[in-house]
Amino acid sequence: MTYMPAALARVLRRTDADATFRYSNVISTVYWRSGLHDTTDSPSDAAAFERKPLRVNQGPHAPAAPPASHDPDADPGYDAGSPWQDYPLDDILIRQEHRTVHDVVRRIRKRFYVMDPDFQRDFIWKADKQSKLIESVILRIPLPVFYLAEDNNGRMIVVDGLQRLSTFDAFLNNELPLRSLDRDELNGKRFSDLSFKLQNRIEDSNLILYTIDSRVPDRAKLDIFERVNSGVPLSRQQMRNCLYVGNGTRFLKDQAQSDLFRKATGGSLKPDMMRDREFVNRFCAFSILDLKDYRGDMDGFLATALQRMNQMDQVQLSALAEDLHRGFVNNYVTFRQHAFRRHAPNQEWRSVLNASLWDVMCTGLSRYSETRVREHEDRLRKTIQDLLADDDFIDSIARSTSATKMVMHRFKATDKALTEVLG
Repeated sequence: MTYMPAALARVLRRTDADATFRYSNVISTVYWRSGLHDTTDSPSDAAAFERKPLRVNQGPHAPAAPPASHDPDADPGYDAGSPWQDYPLDDILIRQEHRTVHDVVRRIRKRFYVMDPDFQRDFIWKADKQSKLIESVILRIPLPVFYLAEDNNGRMIVVDGLQRLSTFDAFLNNELPLRSLDRDELNGKRFSDLSFKLQNRIEDSNLILYTIDSRVPDRAKLDIFERVNSGVPLSRQQMRNCLYVGNGTRFLKDQAQSDLFRKATGGSLKPDMMRDREFVNRFCAFSILDLKDYRGDMDGFLATALQRMNQMDQVQLSALAEDLHRGFVNNYVTFRQHAFRRHAPNQEWRSVLNASLWDVMCTGLSRYSETRVREHEDRLRKTIQDLLADDDFIDSIARSTSATKMVMHRFKATDKALTEVLG
């Protein structure tokens, strides 16, 4: 890493207005080349910072798609776009803090920092990579910033930098012997084996922390999370699962892993991106929250549901699970492989799973007993197939699906259809 001092010197000699920006680019480049970032993506990879376009089912009443034995994914059920123009500038509250490694590790051990969010970003750094991070601190190489999100209880959830903070915690706890380093005098040593001078240097090393304030709107938190996370790009549900970890997120996990859920959804939802948990989250939101309170913000609606579920006791969650299971069974019994999918009468091939149709059909049929649904199975199937041929209803489950008007229309239309058949 002999190129670093020369590069820094060139930057620091500059007096133009973008010197600071150039300096940060050099630091970032040095750090990425060292392999000590929290991902394998390159810093020029914009995929982690840009929202991918979302697929929307379009076309005639019966979706014109070739047969598929396994759906690669499902209709997302919410709309993409750039939300930043909607946020008042003063509502984006992110504060900067400087803390030493010693102070941060102390807070981790007091559980002020949430280090084990229940989502796919497990601690995966190998020992040699952890060792390089410690060596970088000893060599006084500046580290990239860390991002945290404050929850309503004042705890800090690690948004970006989990790998590095976990490494500091392990090393200062004497759990990590250094290895595979270029400096032989450091190999094999734990924190307690270092000289007091080097111990102090590590503990006194300053970290720059950016904290997303708890007052930031839920949707804004997710958008900030999406922009700053330097790891493998995360889905919106993975972000929610990190920010609102608790009884609610555990409920989503348990239900999404059930055989009944997988059977009802045909195994179409990817668990690695938590698409399965998102569908359970949607059912819960439209079951426990008042539909009149929906204001066109699906992210915020789902986050509010998780916060509400985190306050529920086991009796309430068990009752919610029973409703969910009834919705599974009634839909599968009636529609089989076409449950929660757009389809026409006598259609053989299976279309993609539709999140908006899931919302109205799973919550709708959860209100009726399995016996009553079976008694009216044929008529119910015919009624819903007629609804799926209605142009206005198709628009409500296929275009601008998070818009308040579309959500209200599809729920009203489905409720009317179900009431006509089942009472």
